[in-house]
Parts: sequence; structure tokens; C-alpha cells
Amino acid sequence: MTSDDFLLPGAAIEASEVRRCYAGGFEAVSGISFSVARGELFALLGTNGAGKTSTVELLEGLARPDSGTVRVLGHDPYSERAAVRPRTGVMLQEGGFPSDLTVTETLRLWAGCTSGAGPPREVLDRVGLGGRAGVRVKQLSGGERRRLDLALALLGRPEVLFLDEPTTGLDAEGRRDTWRLVRELRDDGTTVLLTTHYLEEAEALADRLAIMHQGRIVTSGTIAEVTAERPARIRFELPEGVTAAQLPLTLRAAADGRRIDIRTHELQESLHELLLWARESGVRLHGLDARSASLEEAFLDIANTHAQAERVATA
Repeated sequence: MTSDDFLLPGAAIEASEVRRCYAGGFEAVSGISFSVARGELFALLGTNGAGKTSTVELLEGLARPDSGTVRVLGHDPYSERAAVRPRTGVMLQEGGFPSDLTVTETLRLWAGCTSGAGPPREVLDRVGLGGRAGVRVKQLSGGERRRLDLALALLGRPEVLFLDEPTTGLDAEGRRDTWRLVRELRDDGTTVLLTTHYLEEAEALADRLAIMHQGRIVTSGTIAEVTAERPARIRFELPEGVTAAQLPLTLRAAADGRRIDIRTHELQESLHELLLWARESGVRLHGLDARSASLEEAFLDIANTHAQAERVATA
């Protein structure tokens, strides 16, 4: 598979064989390629130190790659910044606003530096800060500051939106509200690139995703494609007097007393076989739970697999 296989025609964001190195020769990004279609929500995930932030900074035009090419809306975001910046919105992990300004004053200040800025009140209402317009930034809670970060990113009505850990510090309700807003933006045609440590968030929002590890993309695709590589699971508890050894041989199971954990790549067939056996044997399966692999399971499996390979390589 070549780097071109990862790219989409007419994509809003393109990275091809991109590398980024730091002083001392450390390579944070090691020749990655991916693209994000217009109107798509793409999540970039990874273990700590995987290279996500270094990659996003290249896409935002904050640095130039050491090799490879980056394009946002058809332009180099670093050398053609004037053509790209007015059409993008960036939500950083930490905004760093002047603490004595009010929320409205902060937006007006930012609007003066933003092409095509919308009305501050409209943006504040959209992120749920309409009732806090006159409050000073230093009096906002951590979650409210994240909402203000998002408001500033949306002020210019961006075509491409970069969201770096957008719901950090938000409570459950605030997180759900932000998810709803991000979905609305995507449905209105905004291209969104999201980084998050909340795998549930990526699972709920992303059309496609890529998982990075030590500067490389180790897997990518839709949620279904990424999780399909990992086995589904069936869990239940056997009644007293019935042991795991009595299960059909094709259902390989890990047992902890009467609690059974079956891993399978053929969930429907395995579940059918299990239920047929239970009916014919007169066995009731307590707490039966069958589900496909979650994104969290896939992510942890990838992290553990690569960590083990690295230990073997350095042993």
C-alpha cells in the first residue's frame, strides 16, 4: 500500500509522507499519510507521546514538516497561511485569555483579528455561554473556559475546524452539549479534525479515525473497520453444577469460577451456538452480555501489542 492509498480526491486536509523532527534527532512524526474529506469528522487518537500534537501543529500551519507535504483546503498551511487561516478555526487545549476581560470583551477582541467574524452574542448562545456574557474570564469554571475556547474557534464560521481535547473539564451534560454542537457543525458541512483522550467521544462522533503510536499511524478507518480487527466478546455466568468444560469445544472460553468470557471473531455464529447448547442442555445463562469490540478495547489492544513488541526488540 502506497501513501496515495490513504488520500482522498478533493480532501479538505491532506498529509502525505509527513515527518517532523526536533533537536537531538528525535522524530515525533515518522512519515504518516492520511486525508480528511470535506464535511467529515476525523479523530486522531494515540498513546501519550504518539505525535498527535506535533501532527496537528503541522496541519494548523504552526510549523513546517521536515519532509512530506501538508495541504489544507488545497493550500500549504505554513507557506500560504494567509489563504488558509481565515477559513479555519482552532480550539487549543489552553486558550490563555486575559483574565480581567469579560466573556463578551474577549470575543470582541478576538473578532478584531478574525476575518468574517460572526456576532459574539450568536456564538455565545450557540456554545451555552449566553448567560455568562458579562462575567470576567477569571470567574469562569474550567468547563466554561472550554466553551469559550470553542466560541473563539467558531467565531469566523470556519470551513475546517481543529478541536484539541474539546471536552476536557466539562461535566457529563456539557460534554453531551458539545457533542451535539460538533455534530451540527459537521452536518452543516464543516470539516472537523478532533483529538481526544476520551475514546467514548471518538466513538460517538468520528466518521473515521486514525490511531498513532510513536509517530506512526498503526490503524485507520471507520469505527467498524478498526474494531472489526479485534474479537467480540460474550460474557455470562453458569448455574451451579455446570462447568466451562461442558461448553461446546468450538466456544473457547476463559473461566473465573462460574463466570465465562468468550472471545470470537464470529459473534452471531458463536452466540447462536451458545444459545442452542443452553436450550438443549436446559442451562440458564445468567447476566448474558454479547457485544462487538469497543474502540477502547481496540485502542488498548494496539497499545499493549506495540508495547510488547518494543520490549522484545530492546531485550
